[in-house]
Amino acid sequence: MFARRIAVIGTGYVGLTTGACLASLGHRVVCADVDAAKVARLCRGEVDILEPGLPELVAAGLASGRLSFVVGARNAITELDGGAEVVFLCVPTPMGVGGMADLAAVESVVDEVRDLLTPNSVMVNKSTVPVGTAGRTSELIDRPDIAVVSNPEFLREGSAVHDFLNPDRIVVGSVSQDAAERVASLYAKLGAPTVLTDAASAELVKYAANCFLAMKLSYINAVAELCERLGADITDVTEGMGYDRRIGQACMSPGPGWGGSCLPKDTQAMLQVADAADYEFRLVRATIDTNTRQRQRMVEKVRLAVTGQRGGSLSHTRIGVLGLTFKAGTDDLRDSPALAVSALLRQAGAELVGYDPAMTAGANRPELDALTVVDDPYLAAKDVDALVVLTEWPEFRSLDWSRLAGVVRRPIVVDLRNLLDPDILRRAGFAWTGLGRRG
Repeated sequence: MFARRIAVIGTGYVGLTTGACLASLGHRVVCADVDAAKVARLCRGEVDILEPGLPELVAAGLASGRLSFVVGARNAITELDGGAEVVFLCVPTPMGVGGMADLAAVESVVDEVRDLLTPNSVMVNKSTVPVGTAGRTSELIDRPDIAVVSNPEFLREGSAVHDFLNPDRIVVGSVSQDAAERVASLYAKLGAPTVLTDAASAELVKYAANCFLAMKLSYINAVAELCERLGADITDVTEGMGYDRRIGQACMSPGPGWGGSCLPKDTQAMLQVADAADYEFRLVRATIDTNTRQRQRMVEKVRLAVTGQRGGSLSHTRIGVLGLTFKAGTDDLRDSPALAVSALLRQAGAELVGYDPAMTAGANRPELDALTVVDDPYLAAKDVDALVVLTEWPEFRSLDWSRLAGVVRRPIVVDLRNLLDPDILRRAGFAWTGLGRRG
């Protein structure tokens, strides 16, 4: 494998993981960001995001000299002796008007660096972008000697480093076979199956994969509700389903709905892509609607547990919320179902106090305005009418539930992740309610 000179534009979850991991594979990588303070911290090896293994990779890359950080995309190009052979675009593509991905950051970077690009270099769209973005990027560069490649990421927050270094597949798409092969060769050490295709197909792979996962999650949540109505147990149902190799065990746990930085925006973007192609993608729309309904259903479960009625009033109740991030292992609050359900509980009149292992009391995060955040789960339980588990942090299993039973006002646990052992809670004196579970 040849070591390449690589510029990575953007140091969020995708950009920083991509840069640090490529450096660990032996490439020379310069990462750029517009935030000078963030760049200064990264130059000192300080990683702001919670991502296992990432601080160690950044430190190793800095120590080896294969990884460095600069302010501004142009500096990432000029910092490399001989220029960048490959430029990765890892900038935000948030949900824009109507649900379509906003490509303003992509277009801005392309405009900034196109005149600095080394002849015969490759620009790679790593960010999740709509179908046709590679062609649009080529038009913006307006240089026949520069190839554009789509190389979507499949990184899960909380396991991004592991996912990068142990990928299920590498997908690379371009009108230029040579450029696609050059990008694929960057990952040669990983030995992963590689799909070489056209750019449009590569771009659609990411949306299609995420929409499928969202549909699977919405389906399991619907099956869990059906289990409650029929007296079946979702744990046994999903176990029986999961042994079918066509279905598998992944994404088979019911919960308060799916969220995070990818699935909400990618499902909406898929609808926009379909609409533009004059296709009504009813299955994806139903997936989104099911997810929205699931959050309201979680509030009904809390109402029932606390008041004995699905429509009972939560006014003047105090609810302890365990888990605020959209999933365990990350500090990301974007589109967190835990916060969405918390907001609905607050609207219903409940006073909320929350605890999350990744959050500190007094955290200056506008997403947390609806509740009081504390640093101790036992403080979150003090004088509450119910404890509601909303994020699947494994630490919650090892809490001293007998101690918690001594500080709550009413010993009720609504486990919206089916995370806890109901027998342990019942022995501690709690009434336990899960999703799709018997008893």
